[in-house]
Amino acid sequence: QVQLVESGGGLVQAGGSLRLSCAASGRSFSEYIMGWFRQAPGKEREFVAALSWSGRTTHYRDSLKGRVTISRDNAKNSVYLQMNSLKPEDTAVYYCAAGPVGRYSPLRIITPPDYGMDYWGEGTLVTVSS
Repeated sequence: QVQLVESGGGLVQAGGSLRLSCAASGRSFSEYIMGWFRQAPGKEREFVAALSWSGRTTHYRDSLKGRVTISRDNAKNSVYLQMNSLKPEDTAVYYCAAGPVGRYSPLRIITPPDYGMDYWGEGTLVTVSS
């Protein structure tokens, strides 16, 4: 079992930045791929970014490339999502998720409903005002 707790969400003006954090506890953090996903009001949950257990391989939602960066610190059992140049359409609940390393593939991590992830946090709300 892995427990995930997100933090760092909040209200920000368009053009601003936020850094989301996800703290993991339970089984060895480095055994898992990690991802960030989001769900806007009235919409389906969607893939944002993911990275391999080492952090050397990353994938991003095409529309977010250049504005978000995912990273992890295995020593701190944490994964981060740096978001810049935020837009009102980025408003959503952002979820951290973990999945077995064997499931990491560019196709699997973007495929709903589970995106290859086994564990999900409760989410942190990001609101971008215009």
